[in-house]
Amino acid sequence: METKILLENGTNELEVLEFTLAGNAYGINVAKIREIIPYQPVTPVPNAHPSIEGVFMPRDVMITAIDLKNCLQRGESESGGLFIVTNFNGLDMAFHVDQVVGIHRVSWTEIIKPDSTISNSDDGVSTGIIKKNGKLIIILDFEKIVTDINPETGLKVQEIEEMGNRNRNDTPILIAEDSALLNKLMVEALHKAGYVNLTHTENGQQAWDLLSQWKTEGKLQENVQCIITDIEMPQMDGHRLTKLVKTDDVLKKIPVIIFSSLINEEMRRKGDALGADAQLTKPEIGNLVRTIDGVLGIEA
Repeated sequence: METKILLENGTNELEVLEFTLAGNAYGINVAKIREIIPYQPVTPVPNAHPSIEGVFMPRDVMITAIDLKNCLQRGESESGGLFIVTNFNGLDMAFHVDQVVGIHRVSWTEIIKPDSTISNSDDGVSTGIIKKNGKLIIILDFEKIVTDINPETGLKVQEIEEMGNRNRNDTPILIAEDSALLNKLMVEALHKAGYVNLTHTENGQQAWDLLSQWKTEGKLQENVQCIITDIEMPQMDGHRLTKLVKTDDVLKKIPVIIFSSLINEEMRRKGDALGADAQLTKPEIGNLVRTIDGVLGIEA
């Protein structure tokens, strides 16, 4: 599903595939999708999570089929419908849906962050809502859905513990990550790794506002010497943030690390073109710490 938008850099736009489940409209970032195929029978896996329908091999790769309707507590899917085959966090998965409606190209500024009545940091599976043609489309947090099914696919904080004792480091680091849960886990992990001077923001716009403020005040060096950013975020995505930083004569010296579930060959080329200093796939927090050490020239 390669689309024109994947060839553009730093536009602060994305394409959302709209699909339906039990008559409701949901969305997924097109960048996560490998292909869409008709439903096909799967082989059940003994003692698997209730939301896992089974496995199948459309080609030479084994793919886990997930009943999205079951994940959302809307019952169970029957035969028929479609599989949206995805790749993120280095995993190949297929999500069983009823129908695919179409693709919407939207700006991250159009995405409404759900409030706590819809989605709290621990239980919510929505990352945002968009309104198209008078209809609300709920963008699902597929990383959260998969982590709920198998926690081993989530951020591995224990990787930091395996690094052993590390010295305290006061180098200021700015984090842009919209998931409250991931933000919390990243801060916890980086603290364990010795990095204790952290400023965390919920999206690229908040991070950019702080950078602009510190630049105006002449306080960049004391507030930020490394930036860690997700890609998918409301208001401003990580690619737009990277572009703004790397095209600014003052800010461009600050190392930017993209830490995202979306890092694949195509997205890596995009990040490189924007000037990112490093790009890492979630949930490898151990590699993130080693990369921070590297860009800051710190010996662990």
